[in-house]
Amino acid sequence: MVRKHKVGLVALSGISLLAAATLADPGFAQDRPGPSGSNAEVADSGKQIFEEICQACHMPDAKGGGEAGARVPALAGNRNLANKDYPIIILLKGRGGMPWFTDILTKPQIAAVITYVRGHFNDYKDPVTVADIDRIGSTNPPVPDCNCGH
Repeated sequence: MVRKHKVGLVALSGISLLAAATLADPGFAQDRPGPSGSNAEVADSGKQIFEEICQACHMPDAKGGGEAGARVPALAGNRNLANKDYPIIILLKGRGGMPWFTDILTKPQIAAVITYVRGHFNDYKDPVTVADIDRIGSTNPPVPDCNCGH
């Protein structure tokens, strides 16, 4: 019974992510213009991406949730996000139930959403740049052991 429940939660999570990605916008994120670099445009773009993609699992308040076996880590108050390399690695490589986003988001969009989450739900104000993403992407870093906020 517990196994069926976990399988059902995983399937429901996948369906929710797919629905959020496809219903929110009929095209790929690469088809939309990315932020041109101003702080306001980057924040708006990051917020839009968070609302269209991330909040389906991480919740609108970025506090995550779910039951054991389908736990979605909180982004709000997550001390792992102090190191901006951590979320870059997760978005480039995926981790556990978290998929990679290199096939649906451009580098400027990845930078924008990480900057938004780090600044809006946390107090990490230094922006993530495409240069940061290129630096991490070129070094092939290991995927962190834990993306659960510990």
